[in-house]
Parts: sequence; structure tokens; C-alpha cells
Amino acid sequence: MTFRLSAVASALTLAGILPMIAQTASADTAESDLSGLERITILGSAAAVDELPGSGYYMNAEELARFDFTDIHRALAQVPGVYVLEEDGYGLRANIGMRGTGTSRSDKITVMEDGVLAAPAPYASPAAYYFPTFGRIQALEVIKGGASVAYGPRTTGGVLNLVSRSIPTTDLAGQLQAAAGSDGYGKMHGWIGGSSDRFGAVIEGYRQQADGFKELPNGADTGFYKNDFLMKAAALLDAAGNHRLHVKLKYSDEVSDETYLGLTAADYESTPYRRYGASQLDQMMTEHRQYQLGYDWTLSSGSTLRATAYRNEFDRNWYKVSSVNGESLGGGAEAIASAFDANPQGSLELNVKANNRAYLSEGIQAQFEQALGAHRLVFGARVHEDEMDRFQWNDVWQLNANYSAQLLSAGVPGTDSNRIDSAEALAVFGQAFLNFGDLNIDMGLRYEDIDTLRRDWGKTNPGRDTTPTQRANSTSEVLPALGLTYRLSDALVLIGGVQKGFAPAAPGNTEQENEESVNWEVGARYRSGAVSGEVIGFLSDYDNMHGNCTAAQGCDLNAIDTQFNAGEVRVQGLEVLGEYGLTFAQSELILGASATFTDSEFKNSFNSSLGTWGSVAVGDELPYQADTQVQLSARYLLGAWELNAQARYIGDMRTQAGQGEPDAAQRIDARTVVDLTLTYAIDQRQQVRAGIDNAFDETYMVTRTNGGIQVGKPRTAFVQYNYRF
Repeated sequence: MTFRLSAVASALTLAGILPMIAQTASADTAESDLSGLERITILGSAAAVDELPGSGYYMNAEELARFDFTDIHRALAQVPGVYVLEEDGYGLRANIGMRGTGTSRSDKITVMEDGVLAAPAPYASPAAYYFPTFGRIQALEVIKGGASVAYGPRTTGGVLNLVSRSIPTTDLAGQLQAAAGSDGYGKMHGWIGGSSDRFGAVIEGYRQQADGFKELPNGADTGFYKNDFLMKAAALLDAAGNHRLHVKLKYSDEVSDETYLGLTAADYESTPYRRYGASQLDQMMTEHRQYQLGYDWTLSSGSTLRATAYRNEFDRNWYKVSSVNGESLGGGAEAIASAFDANPQGSLELNVKANNRAYLSEGIQAQFEQALGAHRLVFGARVHEDEMDRFQWNDVWQLNANYSAQLLSAGVPGTDSNRIDSAEALAVFGQAFLNFGDLNIDMGLRYEDIDTLRRDWGKTNPGRDTTPTQRANSTSEVLPALGLTYRLSDALVLIGGVQKGFAPAAPGNTEQENEESVNWEVGARYRSGAVSGEVIGFLSDYDNMHGNCTAAQGCDLNAIDTQFNAGEVRVQGLEVLGEYGLTFAQSELILGASATFTDSEFKNSFNSSLGTWGSVAVGDELPYQADTQVQLSARYLLGAWELNAQARYIGDMRTQAGQGEPDAAQRIDARTVVDLTLTYAIDQRQQVRAGIDNAFDETYMVTRTNGGIQVGKPRTAFVQYNYRF
């Protein structure tokens, strides 16, 4: 399969079947005003989860605001079946997994914003070093199980869709937030917009920054700043509202003084928030640009067609130390992490790599939906291209006894990694939602056809003026799914489903097999008055699981970008979710809980260079996956006051595949972290909110994957003022 987007788009347009957006249209599309026009959701509301033939979770703007979530990891802690691996403490680099997929850089799940793939190159290089600025997100949606068949390319674990600011339906509305807190934390966030009968628009600006909670010996910042700007506009093209056009433009940039270089165990115990002087040059710089144009058409039959063209551009350069005195971080993290401190009168030679990459992701997607009485049919397709252009180099620095750094030699751009990985993909899906009274059946089928290509100019041709070596892969896959719900009573619904999971082999890995699995789930939902709950058991049975060797995974530099086949793996578990509300004379108390219990097992023995796997034996457990996760929450409302508390418990987890009780060097201990917020409504337009993250100042490690131990964020506080009109 070889094609270009422009040619395919023209052909499909002439055929009248523009490729469909891979998501279920909300009822808003049929409205004749601008309400919800550009708000592209999967579920659309928490109530819709009750009818979902599979596991789902919806978090609206009110829930996100209770803790003023700006870190996706903290928000997802209350979603069962989702695993997160903190890294920098602020959520700048998201590590999210679902049902045992692995968490590194969220590369094993499908991440979208407004129904459009959000990863910089979701087919060619899915590791998400870019993640949408979570502080501006208005709703969060998680889909797991058979209902995720409409999304891809990675369908094993599930789908995360982030919903951005919607256009207000009033003449004029807006909001301003200003926050300040510990470690130089600051945030400014504002938006303004409105609608007339036929036109609406909104603009939004967001700025977040902090000096960081870690300490370098030279006193330099270890924090970040991030800017994000969004503009949306929508128009009804006819008086009846049958034809609608919407535009979305977004720009963001970030500078963060983050590193992979962590601490030795001894230094973590004595001074957990220090950073070694060898990491003082480390800095990530990014820019992201997004362009979207959408068209909605409501036909006379009541069916709907929604088409979206999109383009995402992402540039990043993470300038970070990769070796100290010739020893790479991945090859000897504990040994090199304190090398300078062990020889304070000497000097170190630092190899600092400019991990410079440019990403492009673009495509056209569309969806057609038709109601047939109590039943509904949805068809969709997406034509997509993406690429990652690596043009990297190494600088050599000398770090002296007084922590001053001197440049010894500047590298030439393109003399380290110098290649382009690209992909072209066609995805088509169909779903039938059949209603037979108390029984609902969701049958789905997805087809993925993918071509990938790696062009490598090596390390001696930065001008790219000779023919590169090329390695190409082609793959196609048919992915069926079946989901059922049966309503036993007004309060109790049984659910179950089965689907085929899939993730394509990476470009350049010609001997790798696709990741394939069969995923089962069965459970029940209960909702009656102030009581609601859900219990779902899941089983992910892999024929072949992938392991992707990245610096974030603790791989040696010589093995970076290698993909490993793990063969058969089984992951099974139980997801529990519940809420109970109590109403008193003048107040209200809502208690919530969620839990995930997981068991995993490799079914094959093999050796790999993947730092978190290593030498694997039959029966070994997956690393970086706690057996037990529990979240408890309480919300208390009294007049103008609102108090929210959230406690997150994550059990012990091993840092390398193995069996039995891991030793201290291959274990991350269990922890409980409590967050608190107190909100006072001055009037209908003004609020003041104060919050404390990690209220009991728990010291805990989050990862050992690269360069030693990284530590979680300590107790931090903030105060915020909100004004809305």
C-alpha cells in the first residue's frame, strides 16, 4: 500500500465518502445551533458510561477543577485499570498504560485530543514526548475493551481522549485564573469567547511555570515553563444548521530543565531532592503546532457525516548528559550518578547529546452514522501519514571541581543519529449497535493497513547527500470486537466483551512481529440513588508482546530503538469503582473509591537488552506494574465551602522482570500520597482555592529506569483565584 494524502483525499471526496473520524459522534452534531459543534467526544457524559458495552470513565470540567489538576498522572489515579509512572513530578512527560500494556511514554495506548491522534508520530514513533497541556483540558475520557475498536492503531489496552475548550453558547463568556505556590510555581490561564446564531469562537491562553523542587549544587533552576494558546471558530453554513464548519489552531512551547540522571540508593536516602552537577546542562525545548479543519453534515435521513483534516508539527531537542567519563547512563547508572561527588577535586568529561527530532503527523478522517430505529450503524476511516526526523549530535564538556562547565568540543548536527522513520496508514472500521430491549450488542470490525520506512544516512553524512540505507515494513490486520450489556433491573447492568488487540512493529525492525492479543472482560454496573459501583474482571492474553528499547526504559545506548518480541504474556486483573453520597441538613458528603488488582506472567524465556526486562524466565512478572492500586476520595460541601481529599495508594512494584520478592535494588516501595483542596465561592463569579499536593510530605521514588533513582514531588502548596463571566 503506497499513497499520498492529497490523492486519496481527492478520490474519496469525489466518491462522497470522506474518510471518517474514528470516534462515535455525540448527539450534539444533530443540533441546529453551535452547541458542542467543535467539542469532539467519545462518551460526552458520565451517564453515557452506563450504556457502554465495556469499561469506560468520564471526568468532566467540574471534577478536574476540584484538585485543579495540571498533572495527567494525578487525574488518572482515580481511573481503575490505568497505570501511571511519574517522572518529573509535574506531568510534563506522560507515562500511561492500561491493563498491563506498559507505561513508558504512553507508547502502548491510543492518546487523542478532540478525537485526533495526539502522539507526535503515532505510527512511526509512538513514544509521546509531547502530551497535550493538561491544565487547559475540559474533560477526560477513557475507553477500554471492545468499545475501543473504533480507535487505533494501538487497541490492546485502551484509549485516552482529552477534550479541549468548547465554544461558549452565550453571547460572551470567559474566565481568568491566577495561581502561585511552592518552588516558584505560577499559573495564568484565561479564555474568552461567545456565539451568535451562526458563528462562534473562543481563544485561550495558558502559562505554567516552576523553579523545580530538586537542587543542583550550582543553585540553577530544575523547573520549567510552558505556554499554550488555542483558537477555535465554528460556523453554520445554512439556516437549518445542516452544514457546519469548524477550525482549531493551537500552539505550545516548553523549556524544562529535566534530566534522566537520578540518584544512588545511598544519596536518595540522605538527600532525596538533590541533583548531581553532571546534569546541570540538561534541558528540553519543544514547540508544537496544530491545525484542524472540520465539516459536519446532517442529512435529511437523520444520518450524520463528520470529516476532519488535521496536521500536527512537533519539534523537540532534549539536550541531556548521556555518558560520564565514557560510561553511559543506561549501562551503569548507579556507578556514574555520583562519580563527580566521589572525586570532588577532579573533573569529569560529560558527553551531552542533543536529542534533536522533528515530527509530523497529518491526515483526514471521517465518520458516518445512521440510526435504524432502535439500532445504530457507524462506519469510519482514516488516511494518515507521520514521520520522525532524527538529526542529532554530541557535545563534549568538562565539569570542574567548582561545578563550572567548559565546552571541550561542539558536535556537528547529524553526526549522531541521522535518519527519518515514516509511516503511511489506512484504517477502516464499522460498528453496529443493536438494541433488543434489555440486551444491547456492540459488534465492531477494524482494519489497519500500514507501511513503514526507515531511511538512515548514518553518522558520517550530515548533509544527507548520498542514498540512505532503507528498511521497509508492510502489515495489515483485521481486528474484530464484540461487547454486550444486559439490564437485569433498573439499577443493575451486566457487561462483557472480547476483542483482538494490536500494535504494529516499529519501522526498521524487519524481523519483528506485530503485537497481538485477545482481550476479555466481564463485570457489572450498579446505580441506584446516591450509590453507584462497577466491578470488571479483565484478561489480556498476548500471542506476542512488544518491548520498545528507549532511553526512558533504561536501555544501553547501543540498543536504543530496538524492539523485542516477548512472545506469550498473560495479564489479568480486577477493576473496582464506587461512589456513595450522604446528604445532611445543610451539607453533602460524597465518598468515592477505585481499585485495580493485577497479576501478570511471561509465558516464554528469552534474553533482551531492554533494561526493565533483561533475562526473562517463564513465570516472571512484568516490571513497573503494581499488583495493587487503591484511590479513596471524599468531597464535603457546606454552603460556599468545598473540601476535597484524595489518597492514592500504589503497592510495591518490581523494576525488572522476575519472580518472588525482589531485592531492594530492583523494587519501588509502596506509598500513599494525599492531596487536599479547599475552595470558597466568594460569589457566583469568583472563587478562591487553596491546595496541598502530597499533604503528608511522603518521600517516595517513582522510577529507576534510567540514570538512577528519580523521586516524586514533595509537599507543595498553591493558592488560586478564579473569575468567570
